[in-house]
Amino acid sequence: MGGMTVNETLGAWSELFMLLAAMTYLVAFVAFAWDVASHSKTLRGAEGSGERELVGAAAGASAATSGDAAEPADSRAGHGAGHRGRGYRTSARSALSGHVADEEMRYTGERRPAARVAVAVMVLGFAVHAAAVLSRAFAAGRVPWGNMYEFCTTGALVVAGVFLLALLARDLRFVGSLVSGLVVIMLCAATIGFPTPPALQSWWLVIHVSIAVAASGIFTITFAMAVLQLLQARREQIILSGERPGAGFLAMVPSSQALENLSFRLNAVGFAFWTFTLAAGAIWAEQAWGRYWGWDTKEVWTFVIWVVYAAYMHARATRGWTGNRSAWLSIVGYLCVIFNFTVVNTVFPGLHSYSGV
Repeated sequence: MGGMTVNETLGAWSELFMLLAAMTYLVAFVAFAWDVASHSKTLRGAEGSGERELVGAAAGASAATSGDAAEPADSRAGHGAGHRGRGYRTSARSALSGHVADEEMRYTGERRPAARVAVAVMVLGFAVHAAAVLSRAFAAGRVPWGNMYEFCTTGALVVAGVFLLALLARDLRFVGSLVSGLVVIMLCAATIGFPTPPALQSWWLVIHVSIAVAASGIFTITFAMAVLQLLQARREQIILSGERPGAGFLAMVPSSQALENLSFRLNAVGFAFWTFTLAAGAIWAEQAWGRYWGWDTKEVWTFVIWVVYAAYMHARATRGWTGNRSAWLSIVGYLCVIFNFTVVNTVFPGLHSYSGV
């Protein structure tokens, strides 16, 4: 490496670390998938042994489906996500108890070696990934989100970090395969070969983009939970009708309403972050271009995302849209984030440095 400059050397190390991180995340994805497969097989055996009792309980709870089985919030302390969320009636909970995971999403003493390996590998991948992002930052001499490559790799790092932090409070290993898979996809997309033009330098750019990436990381987690909520809600309807459920891996996932309750709280945090993103972006735009708002494509889609999640928060908080409808609205919001991140950043021309890659 004698002929290389310091920046080139750090850039080369960053690329190597990024490749190692992607391979490590891929191993974590396989381990999470193995955990789902092995754990669901065990749970299917347990379900079969108690199927007659559960069918009897389901017959008495067949009317309590996920769309209309919610009790008043003040009568469910200790169930689901607590008195602040939705939950099933006692009869429905009894029928579902053997088919869904703990609604509190707490860690139990059950041995799940594949899941533990997956989390450990995910932590290792995060450490290597962080080294790659930091090396890139030092090589470029600025914050590591000045172009699409850096934004994508840093965004993937935040997604992994948000997931690992969430694991400290809740057992969310059931979304591990989805999250690790998304991170691998983001890293693979970044390495396709984005040009790296310089970005406008401003502390408000640092604040604006960092908060936006954090919000996107939260929205990624809630998107995965919304997908599982839809699948689990369908499975719960089958159980409550007295039929034998399929999709055995969902037995390790909490009830659809527990997922909905936690998703709403996480989306509330993400929405607050995105609101701040709008404000910080306006301040940055005034410093860079002399106006707070100019109907640039990126600005418009940032506002569209804010509107969609504001609609989700309003509809869910007023209990007008619950169950599958709230899950679909959360998914629509995340699809807007993805559209903004991919199509708007790469296709539409605009003043933002991410456009026209």
